[in-house]
Amino acid sequence: MDQIYLSKGEVRKFILYKQGLLGDYRFIGKSGVLDFIRQAGCIQFDPIDVCGKNAEIVLQSRISGFTKQMLFELLYTDRKLLDYFDKNLSIIPIENWKYFGRQRESHRNWERSYNEIQQVHDQIIAAISENGPLCSSDLNFSQKVDWYWSKTKLSRAALEHMYFSGELAIHHKEGNIKYYDLIEKCIPEDILNEADPYPCDFKHKKWRVLQRIGSVGLLWNRASDAWLGISGLKANERNNIFTELLSESCIVPIKAENVNDSLYCLTDDIKIIDFIKRKKHEKKRCEFIAPLDNMMWDRNLIKAIWDFDYKWEIYTPPSERKYGYYVLPILYGERFIGRIEMTYDRKCKKLNVSNIWYEPNIELTKDIEKNVVSTIKRFEIFNEAYRCVPPPHG
Repeated sequence: MDQIYLSKGEVRKFILYKQGLLGDYRFIGKSGVLDFIRQAGCIQFDPIDVCGKNAEIVLQSRISGFTKQMLFELLYTDRKLLDYFDKNLSIIPIENWKYFGRQRESHRNWERSYNEIQQVHDQIIAAISENGPLCSSDLNFSQKVDWYWSKTKLSRAALEHMYFSGELAIHHKEGNIKYYDLIEKCIPEDILNEADPYPCDFKHKKWRVLQRIGSVGLLWNRASDAWLGISGLKANERNNIFTELLSESCIVPIKAENVNDSLYCLTDDIKIIDFIKRKKHEKKRCEFIAPLDNMMWDRNLIKAIWDFDYKWEIYTPPSERKYGYYVLPILYGERFIGRIEMTYDRKCKKLNVSNIWYEPNIELTKDIEKNVVSTIKRFEIFNEAYRCVPPPHG
């Protein structure tokens, strides 16, 4: 298919509409959570909870009426979603389990401290079979072993290995404490035994590249954090994948105004281009965007399209931070207008707004202020806070 030209404004609208961030809410309630995650393929999980965890903030910005309980139920009661690895640690639709057999196999074949883990393997299976879901503190394996970031208790390493390799699943969480159960208790047999649709490694990576393009909306064929988690994907192989996807009419090249590299969208998403060209005006919404939001996976792309330079400074030394520890971009209509830093005080059940920074080119109107305040109030409800403490400057 011939390359399609879009203005920078049209590119912004395309991504925002695809993400469910433009105009009226398209994703509603619990079914909307499931619909969005199925569209996205995965949302990234991070355990840090300052004003909501990353996955929860992703959904809060898109799902009308979203509550944290909805996500918990879809994961641990309804079993429609699953904690597993896609773009790093993620939440995926349970039907996507079949695509990640090669990852599970790689863990079965090799693991740090493999011998030590194998020595307690059968004891763990017996304990879970007898007692039901267990966390690492329920096991008396206190020996320290080598693990991914540092030494850890054998009980934790063994449970995580058996989770990585597909013998155990996360049954539920209490805070950040994970309780594991036998995989067959958490995933239906028909899904558990489904064959990998892409046993060829190249075809598997091609499926994952296609999924990531759809997850962001538009991506370019260049190095990007959007490809994280696709093990072994190199530039030459990525080039071959894009060539095949184009020849098979799975993707469409987009030429964006003032962007040198071609962008690509799913062929199925051409209808979005037709929609945004027909509909000139959409209702403005104000949303606070999660640091690891799908839309933010390629921050160089965000800078090229929105002229918005965002860095998640959580791992930046405090003395070197430009903004703050856990800062969320503020989206208003089709523009990023600033950033906000909030913390939820669990003891006092209040939401503290530490700072709001508006972009230099933003004229702070009453309409903007009203919408930002309204979004803060939604975050109060989202975090079940009783009151909000505004930033010092008001």
